[in-house]
Amino acid sequence: MRTQTLNKLLGLPGIILLILILGWIEWKTGYEFHFFVFYFIPVIITAWFFGTESAIIISVLCALAWATSDYLSGHTYSSNLLFVWNTMICLVAYLIIGWAFSKIKNLYQAEKEKSDLLQKALSEIKTLEAFLSICCVCKKIHNKDGEWQQMESYISNNSQTNFSHGYCPECAKKAMEECGLQGTVSALLKNKDAPSA
Repeated sequence: MRTQTLNKLLGLPGIILLILILGWIEWKTGYEFHFFVFYFIPVIITAWFFGTESAIIISVLCALAWATSDYLSGHTYSSNLLFVWNTMICLVAYLIIGWAFSKIKNLYQAEKEKSDLLQKALSEIKTLEAFLSICCVCKKIHNKDGEWQQMESYISNNSQTNFSHGYCPECAKKAMEECGLQGTVSALLKNKDAPSA
């Protein structure tokens, strides 16, 4: 965070110096040779590295530098309103460019953060192999080390899946019957289906 602040403090004077140099060049070359678009450079740099608020300030400075160099170069207008109009057109153009580039930078940052999160998630995902050898009796899986492993253990080790155990209705009925509790199962199933009072 400190280096960012330091970069801003060092970067903004450089940008202001660039604006002054552009204004001086435009003043020296006269009003016939327009430098209007070159002022986009400091506005874009500011918007990209320092944000919208700084880009607004630099846009105003660029418009003032353009107006000052145009005035000092001896450019005469048939009406002062034309001078104001041209200055305002410059200001609006700089503001639009500054806003657009800061918006692009924000969208770029958001996409970069999403991409980083996606890359992190992809690196954490463990995928199962395409074909698994599985025992048809005990359902153990033949792993890549050549060992037979319980299915739950294999899947848990190779993915983010955890298991809990329970009975499906058919197996529950079969287990109860094997324990000699056939009537209990029927009563439980009837009570389950009966509407509650």
